[in-house]
Amino acid sequence: MRGERAGSRSRGGSRYSNDDSPMDTTLLDLEPDEQQPFLRAQKRVPVRRGPLPKKTAHRLRNALIAAGVLGAVFASGMVFYRYGASSWRFRVDSSDLIEVSGTKHVSRGQIMRVMGGDIGRNVFFIPLEDCKKQLEDIPWIESASVMRFLPNRLKVEVHERTPVAFVQLNGASELIDANGVVMDLPVNGQSSYSFPVITGFTDSEPLSTRAPRMKIYMQLIRELDASGEKRSQELSEVDVTDPDDVKVTVSDAQGAVLVHLGSGKFLERYKVYVEHVQEWRQQFQKLDSVDLRYDRQVIVNPDSHGATQAPAAASEPAKVTPVKAPVAHKWHPKKR
Repeated sequence: MRGERAGSRSRGGSRYSNDDSPMDTTLLDLEPDEQQPFLRAQKRVPVRRGPLPKKTAHRLRNALIAAGVLGAVFASGMVFYRYGASSWRFRVDSSDLIEVSGTKHVSRGQIMRVMGGDIGRNVFFIPLEDCKKQLEDIPWIESASVMRFLPNRLKVEVHERTPVAFVQLNGASELIDANGVVMDLPVNGQSSYSFPVITGFTDSEPLSTRAPRMKIYMQLIRELDASGEKRSQELSEVDVTDPDDVKVTVSDAQGAVLVHLGSGKFLERYKVYVEHVQEWRQQFQKLDSVDLRYDRQVIVNPDSHGATQAPAAASEPAKVTPVKAPVAHKWHPKKR
């Protein structure tokens, strides 16, 4: 046995000492080679990847979520729309559900002639802008607004025009505002006005013609009332047909006098008339008109035509020629 062990050991020694043995080769491979320029690369662990890039997948997910939310909102909107369009709760069943405010001269009947056609309709389908335009076609209404209140009410707010004068059209007296819009006299009789009458207007005149004349009229009234004396209330008529010759008629217990005020300085010229009207009445048997258009010169009765013809110059007061005939007189204001 000792021999066998020795033989085995011998055989084993020869096996381990053999350079070509597999064990020796493995051990040699495990030793690093100092002369090798690069180390052997380690084996990478494979990573499992999806079919889409990470950013693309994130964007796609957000898009799907947004589409889902929009779809839910749209579906909810359709449900509410169908309910609002068909439910009896949103129907304006009577005129009691239409509230009107701001009216003084416009009757509720005039408002209902515009809004009455929408009674029985769904409040969501009433054309508010069309109603507004139709209400503003009523002469007394300057502006209007129509609002809906859920579930089935409407509110109409009206701003009426402010009259500033009377006007004679086709033999009838009507009211007119600062923009030249003509209004019927109120039928309820709740308001009383003390305005002069504007003459020279016709019913066929467009608003574009009346508006600039009314601008001159408003300037006249503002100047006469600027001192707080309300001198405009002394006027009975105003003629603004000629913007270069505004004429006013002043009436008192002794009669009516036509006064030419020109195109400006209305208060200054009117004060000249007020200060000297009694003096002129003492000098003339009848005072019909006074022309104050010219600085430091006054022509009395330029519009009168007596039996005795005045000189030719008397018929042209714009030249301010001295007149000796009884139908005209030139007056120089006293120096102060």
